[in-house]
Amino acid sequence: MATTTQSVSHRTAATTEAVRRRLGVRGRTLNFWLFVGPFLAGLIIFVYAPIGWSLWLSFFEARSTVTPTEFVGLENYVAMLSDGDFVGSLVTFTVFAAFAVPLTFALSLALALMVHRIRFMKGFFRSVFFLPTACSFVAASLIWKMSVFNGVRFGLANTVLSWFGVDQIAWLASPDPPWYWLVIVTVRLWLQSGFYMILFLAALQNIPRELYEAAAIDGAKSGWQTFRHITLPQLRATSTAVILLLLIAAYQAFDEFYNLLDKATWGRPPLVYLWNLALGENQDYGRGSAGALILALLICMVTLLQGRILGFGKGDDE
Repeated sequence: MATTTQSVSHRTAATTEAVRRRLGVRGRTLNFWLFVGPFLAGLIIFVYAPIGWSLWLSFFEARSTVTPTEFVGLENYVAMLSDGDFVGSLVTFTVFAAFAVPLTFALSLALALMVHRIRFMKGFFRSVFFLPTACSFVAASLIWKMSVFNGVRFGLANTVLSWFGVDQIAWLASPDPPWYWLVIVTVRLWLQSGFYMILFLAALQNIPRELYEAAAIDGAKSGWQTFRHITLPQLRATSTAVILLLLIAAYQAFDEFYNLLDKATWGRPPLVYLWNLALGENQDYGRGSAGALILALLICMVTLLQGRILGFGKGDDE
């Protein structure tokens, strides 16, 4: 009788434990979807659905309406690739990225090295350099346009130049000489360098001190020699990620150009050109969608090529 009672008790306990496990798994699954579900729904509704609809529109004639009217196949893509203004904007901004990306990378790394080595008020300098990241591109562009690089004599840049006997410069008035690039590049440096500085700082703090101590014992000199053979190789993964992010951001430039150059026909990035094409007088959503997808494919190709060259995703021991 006692044996039977113990057997029943064991079976009851095992059943209860199995029920608890199932409820525990279900509870964790429910908590997961409660947390992830809203973000996933927003991603599908506001990102993937518009991308899919843009892909659909790119094969149709769609003027002044987002409802496709006539199937045209690849005609929109052919029209965009044969559009000199669109192709010119892609070439122009490939050159722009070739200059803006290395400058931002170098400045961000230099700031990170400086803040990492400083021995006092480190938190203050880290906050000061990161603070411009909180400013929007629109606000920064207006400050640059109306206060710093204003084309009249009371603009900050022209005021400083007047001290050295230089006449005032119309920074944004004409493409010849192309002074507007200086305005756009400097505002980008001011806004972006602090963010990438934080990424480099995090990577610098993860470099083991033993490497520098071993290098010092072997006779390595602090400074350029240590930076070249220890610091820079240890920052390879972070450097590759920063370069890729900067490259994508360069091709997605919109706010500063739209606010600095107004309706100028020169110096327009691809996104400003597509904005005018799709939301301007013609409202050609079909060609605009095709151009957007061409730009997206170009960004993907350049990113993958650069990641392949720089070894993105590889470990330090590979």
